[in-house]
Amino acid sequence: MMKFMKMLLIKRLESSFFAFKQTLKRFISSYEKFIQEFENGTIYVSAKHTHKIFDYLERGDVDAIDILIEEGKAEKFSANEFDPKLTSDLESDLQILHRIQELWKKIDRDPKILAFKNNLALEKPVQEGKSIIFTESQETANYLKENLQEIFPNQVICFTGSNSSEEREEVISNFDANARNPKNDYKILITTDVLAEGANLHRSNVVINYDIPWNPTRIMQRVGRINRVDTIHNEIFTYTFFPTDQSNDHIKLRECAEAKIAAFISLLGSDAKLLTENEEVEAHSLFNQLVSKETIEGDEEIESELKYLQEIRKIRDEKPSLFEKIKRLPKKARTARKSPEKQSSLLTYFRKGKLQKFFIVKEDNILVPDEIDFIAAAKILSSGEDEKRSNLNKVFYDLLEKNAEMLEKVTDLEEEDFSSKRGSRDNAARLSKILKSKEIRFFQGFTEDDEAYITQVISELDAGGIPKKLSQKIYNKIQETPEIIANPIKLLGILKMNLSKDFLNPTHAENNQGRSSHKEIILSEYFNSQD
Repeated sequence: MMKFMKMLLIKRLESSFFAFKQTLKRFISSYEKFIQEFENGTIYVSAKHTHKIFDYLERGDVDAIDILIEEGKAEKFSANEFDPKLTSDLESDLQILHRIQELWKKIDRDPKILAFKNNLALEKPVQEGKSIIFTESQETANYLKENLQEIFPNQVICFTGSNSSEEREEVISNFDANARNPKNDYKILITTDVLAEGANLHRSNVVINYDIPWNPTRIMQRVGRINRVDTIHNEIFTYTFFPTDQSNDHIKLRECAEAKIAAFISLLGSDAKLLTENEEVEAHSLFNQLVSKETIEGDEEIESELKYLQEIRKIRDEKPSLFEKIKRLPKKARTARKSPEKQSSLLTYFRKGKLQKFFIVKEDNILVPDEIDFIAAAKILSSGEDEKRSNLNKVFYDLLEKNAEMLEKVTDLEEEDFSSKRGSRDNAARLSKILKSKEIRFFQGFTEDDEAYITQVISELDAGGIPKKLSQKIYNKIQETPEIIANPIKLLGILKMNLSKDFLNPTHAENNQGRSSHKEIILSEYFNSQD
């Protein structure tokens, strides 16, 4: 726990001294309240609703806490269930936090904001154009607004997750080149990553990363807000505040960001540079870093896919004739090689509409083919250039038949799930109803692109084109955070985070509702144990 707190405090310190002090204050308050709970004999634990519980306890609203427990959002424990030593450990942590707080009371100078005012604010692109300043901390965002008003009076607007839809509309009017009612009241937008997705801000040509996010992919999403196809700007400028050497030794944010950004540069080319002028358009040992959990936490599947995408690009650039040959491979392509095991097996890649499935079946387990994902399939299919081809035999056709039967079973089940006749408890139907409500359909803060996107999502939901698990995930997110429904912008963000335009285009509805598309065998590889 203390290690996590240390990491978070260092991250907040690198964001701004103000955010650090506020976070420290919250930690102290949480510790004091938890210790009070412990002394009262009852402990309430919740991953997402700790602050709500503390508020309810202060008001004496035990019924509200019971509702959280009934909904599975919190748990109730007796103090006797914990190690008696816990109290002394908590008191020790609290004393350390108080000492840190006391030391920081004397600090009233913030060198980072001074560097912004004295240096970055004088940069020609910042002076002449519109700038978007991104930070992970809402407190840092408000702190920046207060400080930058001194050098950009009445030209700074701040937008975070706590702002209203009307304030978002003001942002769109000033920073979206396609806004219905364009304005020019502000030249500086300060925002958290709430606007890193789902918003076009391409009247700006400057992105300033005031801090580096935990997930480096967000840096690309931030720049993507202004680097649009229809931008009027010939140049895009990015400025980044990196962590100090002392902090970076603990949190390794710079290495994480540079490793992942370099991956995309190696795939997309030099125009994808996002952090520094010295970023190299080379892969070197990049992907060893990229798929290393020690270097970059999370996004493991995406990073692994990047590894295979890099292989494809390498073949395209270095062996164009081979790339062309691969492109023109016929459907139902099949091959064989020697099995590394004592039994034969078959891996088959099927496609049915937008549904893509990989099944592998083994000879001694012929009745139960296993479904695997892309990454697992890619690893199995990987081979060296000099690996010899083996022979197909009768077992191949038996195994192929079993994989095909499994595909039918799986898709039949999924088609039942996708059916629009599942009744009022269907998550897709509920989502569609929410999106069709007048509060959403007639919300004035949406751009034309936003409205078209929502219409497309509704079409997919009604046609049964959104996978059951995905619609359930989105609906559960809304249920967990009811205020999302009251904020159409947040709802739009949730949709775009889970349903990309690539998935929706063309829609399943346009493609004969998609799920009735005919089955295609794309390729099969047989692993022959008899060779």
